[in-house]
Amino acid sequence: MSEGAARSVRAGRRTVRVHRPDKVLFPGSSGSPGSSGSSGGGDGKEYTKGDLVDYHRAIARFMLPHLRGRPLMLDRRPDGIDGPAFMQKNTPDSYPEWITRAKVPKEGGTVVHTVCDDTATLLYLVDQATITLHRWLSRTDSLDNPDRLVFDLDPAGDDFGTVREAARLLGELLEELKLPSALMTTGSRGLHVVVPLDGRHSFDEVRDFAREVADTLAGAYPDRLTTAARKKDRGDRLYLDVQRNAYAQTAVAPYTVRALPGAPVATPLAWDQLDDPGLTARRWTVADALEQARTDPWAGLLRRGRALGPARRRLRELYGSR
Repeated sequence: MSEGAARSVRAGRRTVRVHRPDKVLFPGSSGSPGSSGSSGGGDGKEYTKGDLVDYHRAIARFMLPHLRGRPLMLDRRPDGIDGPAFMQKNTPDSYPEWITRAKVPKEGGTVVHTVCDDTATLLYLVDQATITLHRWLSRTDSLDNPDRLVFDLDPAGDDFGTVREAARLLGELLEELKLPSALMTTGSRGLHVVVPLDGRHSFDEVRDFAREVADTLAGAYPDRLTTAARKKDRGDRLYLDVQRNAYAQTAVAPYTVRALPGAPVATPLAWDQLDDPGLTARRWTVADALEQARTDPWAGLLRRGRALGPARRRLRELYGSR
């Protein structure tokens, strides 16, 4: 590869070499999905690796607080979103020594995950054709104790109205339990509702609590919501998925790009934006997610981590044990 095919990008104290910046990772399309469905949005534009580098360089100050200190799983697409994909957990030996790594125990051995602590690392990962960053819900200094709880609202079809309704119901229940919560589009089909924790509970405790909340909500609205893990048992009901709340499981990181036409972005939003008739899971893309980030939609919400004990007691007082 000639030097002319590369571009140097300054990132803090480091310079990152971006190879083949003109390589198309997101081919353009003649039309984007309709905005009426849950997966509507995306602008159908063509985006190159260089475009993704520019996006991540601009969004880094909003994105990095959600990445620092967390093991990552990387969705890499060397030939673009229409080519083969592979999910990378182990950090290749070829990665620069200045990139943070985390050796994580697993059954029968260890995995050396990449950790993205700075803009240079973020841009290096984009140069490696990383499209989506999936992060752990715990940090490297306390791997067994998550400081995030995630409810994944997964619709059965393309009606985003069901997602909007489920988010509103879940938000109201969490408010009853005096738990702060934050809302994020997934950039794919649904929404994530994120609850900040104090990092003192085990994954089992967190998942059990999340399941109890989801069961309570599904029990109150059995025709609309379900916690059934098997698709065949869900029918046309929205799935309240709590399975991400487990050791070594991941959730898409805020402001990460999804490997879908139009380069949609998983984007934090304020609760009052749930009423926006134009809202879909793919409402924001690399073209406009930065504008949304500048509004600070979570406004410090995730800094107020909570213990689950009081919330669990209140849940059982209000709704009984399930």
